[in-house]
Amino acid sequence: MAEALKSGEKRWDDRSWTSSDGLKLHFRDYPGSSARPPILCLPGLTRNARDFEALAERLAGEWRVICPDMRGRGDSDYARDSMTYTPAHYVADVEALLAGEEIERFVVIGTSLGGLMTMMLAAVNPERITAAVINDVGPEIEPAGLARIREYVGQGRSYETWVHAARALQETNRDIYPEWELPDWLRMAKRCMVIGTGGRIVFDYDMNIAEPFEAQQGSTPEPAVMWGMYEAVARRPLLVVRGAHSDILSTEVAARMKVRGAATELVTVPGVGHAPTLDEDEAVAAIARLLARAV
Repeated sequence: MAEALKSGEKRWDDRSWTSSDGLKLHFRDYPGSSARPPILCLPGLTRNARDFEALAERLAGEWRVICPDMRGRGDSDYARDSMTYTPAHYVADVEALLAGEEIERFVVIGTSLGGLMTMMLAAVNPERITAAVINDVGPEIEPAGLARIREYVGQGRSYETWVHAARALQETNRDIYPEWELPDWLRMAKRCMVIGTGGRIVFDYDMNIAEPFEAQQGSTPEPAVMWGMYEAVARRPLLVVRGAHSDILSTEVAARMKVRGAATELVTVPGVGHAPTLDEDEAVAAIARLLARAV
């Protein structure tokens, strides 16, 4: 695998599926053993399939890994109606992907918004989920973290070079990843940005994903409903990952998630906020333990 990475060999197939409202949506398909359930990786609000590149590279071969770009992100079509940028529509899109690929059982790894989607998928049919990772989110979300997200989502900033983009990310996110150096920020920039039509570096998502937030229509169900959804997925082998300095998932809510999930492991990644990249040593080891329980 290391040799393939050094040579720049692409380890995935670029594939697509169609949403119920006719959008062409993209996913990375990393091939792996058909004897195991595939791993479905669901990214955060402004992120895309590239967020899981390192994780997928580690697991590909032994596992099939599917990393979708949700509508309005990455190589997927932008929505014609911005009010479809909601968790319910994203989950419907994922259901269409699962149906098209004839996937009946799967492991799911969800970061932030992807973690909420994981709970919503479990509410429909938890038995098809063989194991799950919920990364730095819970049935109750801290208001301070939501306020921080609302400050940056939908802001159409652009940058002259990748170094300028990396420095801008460092300026706004240094409290989340205080130990990162410039190469780490460059890596993040290339995961969440692209070269735009004017040659400048831009974020790789439709700025209109902010509109449901502004209209108060992009919110998730009430906490009591979300706890019910969480308990559905917590009946399966489950890993909850929390950044030690997270402003989205509190220590109190994370502890309650552990208590209310008989098969749940809670791992705190030290020194980071929202959200762990899942490339940290603690997260890598915990995911390996979880996958050993996936059947």
